[in-house]
Amino acid sequence: MTIQAKVLSLDGKESHTTDLPTVFQTPFRYDVIHKAYVNLLSHSFQRQGRYPMAGEVVSAESRNTGLGIARIARARGEGFSRAGQAAGVASIRQGRVAHPPESWKNIYKKINNKEKQVALCSAIAATARKDLIERRGHKVSNISSFPIIVSDGIEDLSKTKDLLNLLHALGLDDELKRVDFSRKPRSGTARRRGRQARSAVSAIIVVSSADSDSSKNDGKIDVNNTITNKNSRNKNIAKLSGSIRGVDIKQVKDLSVLDFAPGSKPIRLTIFSESAIKELDNLKKPAAQRIMEMMIQSR
Repeated sequence: MTIQAKVLSLDGKESHTTDLPTVFQTPFRYDVIHKAYVNLLSHSFQRQGRYPMAGEVVSAESRNTGLGIARIARARGEGFSRAGQAAGVASIRQGRVAHPPESWKNIYKKINNKEKQVALCSAIAATARKDLIERRGHKVSNISSFPIIVSDGIEDLSKTKDLLNLLHALGLDDELKRVDFSRKPRSGTARRRGRQARSAVSAIIVVSSADSDSSKNDGKIDVNNTITNKNSRNKNIAKLSGSIRGVDIKQVKDLSVLDFAPGSKPIRLTIFSESAIKELDNLKKPAAQRIMEMMIQSR
């Protein structure tokens, strides 16, 4: 049984309908999405470590008992400020850390390929549920049909103002205001390291892959007899990723659970191009779903 979805033009009006791929029939599995997010996020962690001899590169020894002072190791010598001070042990000034981070600690969490695939398919299917999108905090009261599918003209956009006009035409004015008001400046170490502020995430725009089979056959010859195909279109739209606060642009081949559930909280507001929807039909599906499709086709 195929499900029909509306395809919107660049002015926000309904153009025609299209069949949704079977990946949108995947059940919503919050537990699998959360597990996949936590495991995949660990792959981007940077290892930490300390110099093994930090705080111990000092000539220090204990003076033992009988002097009315603690038996802790003290710097040797006399006549300078450091002499006689505790050194070379933990919990003292300029001393070593008791249990420092170790660079060889295993922080990479593994996940089964099937689990990861189920999580991705479930996250994609959840983009068609308005209740989950609103629960995450997105302002989509002006939108009635989900998932949001826009004609392939969205992949031709090369200017930020054109993309912004499209988002307004789709009825995302309140969503853009929410993201603007969510910006919070930071202070301290984060600000000094370039992370001056943080803001909420907004919509993610999914376009077709530049090297997909459909894009290879979509070439046309211009006046100069040069072949221009969808590869150049996707490169233009990809450059706009991050140009609007909270809005990201991804190709189908690069999709991950990290894109659809930031902070492991499903599900993110998603806008698909029509070609991207067709390409999702080639996405590797969970085994149970493939068996179900085979049973339907055999009838």
